[in-house]
Amino acid sequence: MSVAKSFQLLVIGGGSGGLGMARRAAEFGVKAAVVESGRMGGTCVNVGCVPKKVMYYTATMNEMLHDASDYGFDVTTNGFDWPTIKAKRDAYIVRLNGIYDTNLAKAKVEKIVGHAKFIDPNTVDVDGTQYTAEHIVIATGGYPTVPDIPGAELGITSDGFFELEDLPKKVLVVGAGYIAVELAGILNALGSDVSLAIRHDEFLRTFDSAVRSTLMEEMTAAGVKIIKKSNVVGLEKTGDTVTAKLTVDGAEDSLEGLDCALFAIGRRPHSGIDLDKAGVETDASGYIKVDELQNTTTAKIYALGDVCGKAELTPVAISTGRKLAHRLFEPSPKSKQNWDYIPTVVFSHPPIGTCGFTEDEAKEKFGADNIKTYNAKFTPMYHAMTERKTKTVMKLVCKLPEEQVVGLHMLGLGCDEMLQGFGVAMKMGATKAQFDSCVAIHPTSSEELVTMR
Repeated sequence: MSVAKSFQLLVIGGGSGGLGMARRAAEFGVKAAVVESGRMGGTCVNVGCVPKKVMYYTATMNEMLHDASDYGFDVTTNGFDWPTIKAKRDAYIVRLNGIYDTNLAKAKVEKIVGHAKFIDPNTVDVDGTQYTAEHIVIATGGYPTVPDIPGAELGITSDGFFELEDLPKKVLVVGAGYIAVELAGILNALGSDVSLAIRHDEFLRTFDSAVRSTLMEEMTAAGVKIIKKSNVVGLEKTGDTVTAKLTVDGAEDSLEGLDCALFAIGRRPHSGIDLDKAGVETDASGYIKVDELQNTTTAKIYALGDVCGKAELTPVAISTGRKLAHRLFEPSPKSKQNWDYIPTVVFSHPPIGTCGFTEDEAKEKFGADNIKTYNAKFTPMYHAMTERKTKTVMKLVCKLPEEQVVGLHMLGLGCDEMLQGFGVAMKMGATKAQFDSCVAIHPTSSEELVTMR
């Protein structure tokens, strides 16, 4: 079979990381192409961050409508129409897909539509057509895990959440990570009867205990039924609804009358592209092995983003792709991703913002005697007028003796929008004294971060 075209750079995957890499490389005059079988933008744009944030705003709108009368507004709501927001959300995503296509064309990056598989270290087959490249980047992302249980096909994943045609009345969300927590919070705030099944006593177990435990309290108070120490062992069709079979603390149980069972139990890498033919190695879970420069085990083949299994976040993939482009084509030999102090937000209800080490991680790394924490917990001013209340909790984790802020963790209204600037300060090595030297903005929740005693 003849080779259709050769490139300096061929990127497999049109998600955030792959597009970031290809467009930045094109700025250096590189002849580049992106292979993508689906819609441009990857998980984040199509079935992840972007449509999820639209639904987060939708759910928040409902919460504020309930609070409106406490601020003196005579508001009557006639219900919520899921199809309306779904249609507008889907149209928004289609517009974004078009923008990505336009931006690729402007950058003179060729778009190749189809499924890519390696033929050898320099050659990729895309649905019967072969392409060669001097440099190949694998940015294929991941996909939601479906449990191996009877009746699993009766459930949906986070991808399926965005295909729902109406708001389900009764939902079981299975999982303890941020996707499960976010989707459970959205559905609950919109009026669904939501149960959240988690395998241990707490969810978000890699997060700091302060935000984790407070969110457990807040979601429970908001009406989410958290089923601890549970394991879903099967789904069964019962008339027009679904029954979930569970074990709860070792005992058999069931949850009947479900309109939706949603699995958010993790993600797996899209690494089934005949990597062995290129000599690219993966770990036991299928994640591609890379070094600190994103090199795989084969020369001139690189990997980045979720397919590598480290800090699986859209901005991380974009940043990593751009840095790799600079290293290869500027060239800037030392350009590489810095994994320290990556700020992260969970769009829960209320939201979480976190950056750096948890208290436990800091004590393990620096020694318990070298760590000091500052804590605050309060009701934000927004709720001074409302019957409904939520809490805000904030924690600074500081390394002695200089009290460098090595961890910042918060939960509460507005915390998602507060974090970015504090992340910059932490990247610069800011200390508690430097936080304190900044004059507080009053009245705000964020002022607590510069006034803690």
